Amino acid sequence: MTRPILKEIKMDFFSAIISALKMIVSLDPEIVQICFISIKVSLISTLLATCAGVPIGLMVGLNRFTGRRLVRTILNTLLALPTVVIGLFVYYLLSSQGVFGDFDLLYTQSAMVIGQFVLATPIIAALTVAAVEGIDPRVRLTALTLGANSRQVMTTIIAEKRYAIIAAIIAGFSRVFAEFGISMILGGNIKGITRNITTAIAFETGKGEFELAIALGIVLLIIAFGVNLLLQLIQKK
Repeated sequence: MTRPILKEIKMDFFSAIISALKMIVSLDPEIVQICFISIKVSLISTLLATCAGVPIGLMVGLNRFTGRRLVRTILNTLLALPTVVIGLFVYYLLSSQGVFGDFDLLYTQSAMVIGQFVLATPIIAALTVAAVEGIDPRVRLTALTLGANSRQVMTTIIAEKRYAIIAAIIAGFSRVFAEFGISMILGGNIKGITRNITTAIAFETGKGEFELAIALGIVLLIIAFGVNLLLQLIQKK
């Protein structure tokens, strides 16, 4: 009795994969919509995190000030912060009883962006710190000797470490793109509005709709592979 059951499960699994591939190739509208929401939210949150994380990383990495070690410790600690904790914290702030409850942001893409911003910023900042700390001191001295002001010195340092900084940004995007807890808690998995790849996979699997879940899983793996391949190429430089 066991062997026929196992054989039937294998056949169902392979048929689900075939159906999933057909959905991807045919550009199923639901898959396209879900992927668009994931990419849109992740790109916006990564862009905002870059605007905050890179300056923080440059400030901490290039300057010596009281409390610098504490700031680095905090950044490194935030790297391991669970996404559900971030989701819970931001949920409290955006709820009707929270500080920003009047803005009615909960269960919107904006709420997901805020949560992912909190997740990505310390990642980009910490990796930027690691990048600029290893810069040759002669770069700054040479720029100052040539009459550069503080802004021009900073520009020179960024240009010198541009590949490492870009790698930090890509790492931040990769982290937020595949996260689940923040999207589920703050977005609510609303179809056509806040349902992204990770929440849709969990939802469709729970319903037993394995074809769509597998299709989204394949798309997630392809995008993640492409992002990490790009990261490796940049790191080589």
